[in-house]
Amino acid sequence: MWGIPNRSRGRDAARRRWCRAVWAGLCLAGVAQAHAPPAASPGDAVAAALRAHVAVLASDEFGGREPGTIGEARTLRYIARQFFDLGLVSGTNDPGHPWFAPVDVIARAPATSTAWFRRGSRQLAVPQSDMLVLTSGQRALVEGAPLYFVGRGAGPPPPRTELAGRIVLLLDGTADKPAAPPPGSAGTSGEGPGVNARQNALLAAGASAVLTVLDGDRTIATVAARRWREAYALAGAPLGGDLEAFVSAPAMDRLMAWSGGSLAALEHEAERPDFAPHLLDLSASLEATTREHVIHTHNVIARLPGRDRKAGAVLVLAHWDHFGTCARLPAPHLICNGAIDNASGVAAMIEIARQITHPDGAPPAHPPLLDRDVYFLATTAEEKGLLGAEAFAENPPLPLGDVVAAFNLDSVAIAPAGSAVGVVGWGKTSLDAGIAQVARDIGVKLNPAPWPNDYIRRQDGWALIAHDVPAVMASTAYGAPEPLLRFFDGDYHKPGDVLKPGVEFGGAVQDVAFNAALVRWFADARHEPLPADH
Repeated sequence: MWGIPNRSRGRDAARRRWCRAVWAGLCLAGVAQAHAPPAASPGDAVAAALRAHVAVLASDEFGGREPGTIGEARTLRYIARQFFDLGLVSGTNDPGHPWFAPVDVIARAPATSTAWFRRGSRQLAVPQSDMLVLTSGQRALVEGAPLYFVGRGAGPPPPRTELAGRIVLLLDGTADKPAAPPPGSAGTSGEGPGVNARQNALLAAGASAVLTVLDGDRTIATVAARRWREAYALAGAPLGGDLEAFVSAPAMDRLMAWSGGSLAALEHEAERPDFAPHLLDLSASLEATTREHVIHTHNVIARLPGRDRKAGAVLVLAHWDHFGTCARLPAPHLICNGAIDNASGVAAMIEIARQITHPDGAPPAHPPLLDRDVYFLATTAEEKGLLGAEAFAENPPLPLGDVVAAFNLDSVAIAPAGSAVGVVGWGKTSLDAGIAQVARDIGVKLNPAPWPNDYIRRQDGWALIAHDVPAVMASTAYGAPEPLLRFFDGDYHKPGDVLKPGVEFGGAVQDVAFNAALVRWFADARHEPLPADH
């Protein structure tokens, strides 16, 4: 990032210099502040503060907060300055990287796609317009493997002994049409959860590759539009090696005619009740490669020390990243500013920290107010697959078992004041009883409906849950589906997600108050037992 060398030692030194430079910038007057003007009520003051934060974070100057850009540097400076001014300390637990925890993300995109077919001594290449070969690794190759026809892949996969060393030929058909991605999904291909289930099952069962015949609604162009794009992973994550291929129906019909058959015959055969998988008189060689580059980015981690570090910690998190420039001319606005997603969540996290450190507007209390430490985590690369949260979980500044509760904040500026609070993760952790108690104590209407859990894998809390950290997202945005769906059907992940008249901060004010109360409750050592390893 910004001239940081590639070699690890030089990169670390440069990063330290960069972080010192960033932190030095926090002490100057060049960072915009978001102090709310006088307001008629405490709720109005919080709403004004939230709006002011969003106005800065979602401004064009921040460029859509894309990781690895100058927009990231401005975002990190702003967030860290807010935390510093509230009396928080660095939470990285790394003197070499105070406040800013490095996260290296590998971006991979398809590079080459090649397919050859053989029958006896004759060889035939399929034009790229009729064929697509993809891999999740740097390079994958299958040479001269026989085609093994499994029809439409209904039922359990054939035994591994039947699949090993073979390319499975699978009919796509219309029975498994691409499903619309659930609103709010992030880091997905957009094909929906059911489209690739059969391919994945066959690869997991031992097939060398899966070749899908697009004999239904999908085409090579539509598959390429969804799959021929960058994918992201943390640096050091194990590379995949799966090989997926797609062939158009006309091209497959030509291949079958070459061997004395037809695609129509295959389709008819697949519908027979006594159909059994079998080899075809064709073999294939498939190869796919990817190109990659590294994005050097950062999480911001702050800590409010508690009275007893042995009592564990509470974590509050929100992702700071968005998509940067996401449209092309002649569109009137080219930047995805991400005002709601997720400048509003970052703003809410800052104001929760303010309510915890400055109750009733008072100066910070000394000694600390709470028994447990409270960590505030602004994650990177959520939009690329929850990678910043995953990096935190894989290299945490404290034992993950010490985190008694985690509260995520994402796209909170959606619901109006007076809305109920829904919980993404309700019934999935040990936090439900405490959440319900806090709701009763402060008069919050809690809606324990199950539908918010449809989004549990689409937000940073899921990366923590996967590491056994109890994490939820309690927000008015999930109190009722209608406002949420209006956002997802409108400005979500588009240049229209800007701070404009009509952005709703009423529910966000409630989220700040409720999550601050949750932090206080779970940071009280009387309410939850000590972490298991104490």
